[in-house]
Amino acid sequence: MTRHARPNSRLSNAQIAWRAAQDIADGAYVNLGIGFPERVASYQPPGRVAIFHTENGILNFGEPPAEGEEDWDLINAGKKAVTLKPGAAFFHHADSFAMVRGGHLDVAILGAYQVSQKGDLANWRVGTTGVPAVGGAMDLVHGARQVFVVTEHLTKAGEPKLVEACSFPLTGVACVTRIYTSHAVVDIADGMFVLREKLPGLALAELQAMTGAMLHVHGEVADLVAPDL
Repeated sequence: MTRHARPNSRLSNAQIAWRAAQDIADGAYVNLGIGFPERVASYQPPGRVAIFHTENGILNFGEPPAEGEEDWDLINAGKKAVTLKPGAAFFHHADSFAMVRGGHLDVAILGAYQVSQKGDLANWRVGTTGVPAVGGAMDLVHGARQVFVVTEHLTKAGEPKLVEACSFPLTGVACVTRIYTSHAVVDIADGMFVLREKLPGLALAELQAMTGAMLHVHGEVADLVAPDL
């Protein structure tokens, strides 16, 4: 696989999370994947409220508690302490997955090792390393109405994460809706990567060289901008 230098100009993880948060509709039911995707909850636009769901059985959890004020009976799927918003609910693990599989989530936001141009997602195992089981992500990617991915555009080794076909074990097939990377916002449409936004000053040819499959342009490509965070 071709390796590329990692450009100095790129969005931070916080800025990627901020950009993804801007596309969550008011009142949406949202599941955030463990780790990086959890940061999306910190950047909800003013005047909008998302109802966050966690697979271990909470609906409408809030910000992390202050240090020293954690209640370790209140944790998310990533075992991080959370708080509750008014109207929050607890339920059995099986009921939580019934919500997922029943199509009651508007958005699932996950990280990725690779995303293919057909929308296939690989985010649980790299070759022979990684966790030994795919976990709840395989339910989320086919139960949620939309699947957003937040990720760097390149791996630490400089290899593309957006590829023609995934070489790592799949989490789900043809499931990703939109990708937010350190350099671009890309939709999956008709088995293609469709470029919607890119960093100002980043040439399309340069972005294409960092991407493992063809980027298609349908209409105007907007500037990808985010506040300093």
